[in-house]
Amino acid sequence: MKSLFSKHHTKELHRKNMVRKSANEKPNSIPVIDLAPLSTNAPNNQHAIAQQLRSAFLDRGFLILINHGVSQHLIQQTFDEAQRFHNQSMEFKKAVLMNSHNNGYMSMGRYNVNTSRASDPNAKLDMNEAFFVKRERPADDPLVKSKRKFAGPNEWPANFPGFKEKLLEYTDTIDKLAKQLLAPLAISLNMPASTFDNAFWESQFSFRLPHYPAVKNRVEDQYGIAPHTDSNFLTFLAQSEAPGLQIQTDIGDWIDIPYVPNSIVVNSGDMLHRWTNGCYKSTPHRALPPLKKPRYAIPFFFGPHLDCQIECLPSCRSPDNPAKFPPISYGEYMDWWYESNYNPTVQKDL
Repeated sequence: MKSLFSKHHTKELHRKNMVRKSANEKPNSIPVIDLAPLSTNAPNNQHAIAQQLRSAFLDRGFLILINHGVSQHLIQQTFDEAQRFHNQSMEFKKAVLMNSHNNGYMSMGRYNVNTSRASDPNAKLDMNEAFFVKRERPADDPLVKSKRKFAGPNEWPANFPGFKEKLLEYTDTIDKLAKQLLAPLAISLNMPASTFDNAFWESQFSFRLPHYPAVKNRVEDQYGIAPHTDSNFLTFLAQSEAPGLQIQTDIGDWIDIPYVPNSIVVNSGDMLHRWTNGCYKSTPHRALPPLKKPRYAIPFFFGPHLDCQIECLPSCRSPDNPAKFPPISYGEYMDWWYESNYNPTVQKDL
């Protein structure tokens, strides 16, 4: 395959601080990528998007998608459903407590991520409650029949019309959007466009609907979500006007993700970081407690099939830069991560 990049650029994939900002780029800017060109499926357009993805994931680990093809009506509908769920009584929520597959309701102030390199040992438990959904599977699905963890049933509330259908409409739409990025992402790594096809023939995703209650004053070491990196491959977060999400720069500063109407924030996670031998960042980020009114969010955590082996890509290793991470299946990694950070038994007293 003809290389998208020069030999110089290929070598630079192995350098941590490869991308240099242009003279007119704002120091704290987050790249904005227009996905409209992908709708034509022209190879040149895929290569143009690939170059932008490469720059964003090497430099920031975060980007903002516009013209992504997801209707604003669907996005708002999903925000509305998140708020509708969290407006229900605690008894209603307790009826769908998080099960052994980490699907269902997670109560307030019970968890935070403590295994991330970005974890703050002084952080208090996260001030958010959430509802988790994974892929909806029929009873005869092979993974269901084999009783695989994370392939078990979702915990849908009873007598809550439209909730399940609207959430599944959203997850199906974002899953399709995520898969559109796989080819340009592979090209960005100087690999064939089909590189990730087998890994994502059926994605393993987790969809989270968190609610961050408003506080009068922020307290030291208290977060909506404490500093962490995402454990998955890519995360898709449709934006709202409510502020709160911050990312950490290379020099340790925390900066706000700017609000861009009708956009989706995307960040690379630990799996993409491992696959690329650390070339693509998995950037620390956090959510601050909102001050004036509650904040709702709808992050979609996109990962490969549970049986997929995560192993350093050939273009990301060399004799001078050998693989930094041992191969591991996505299922094994997620089993360790959830057991360490979101063990359902923590809230068994509810």
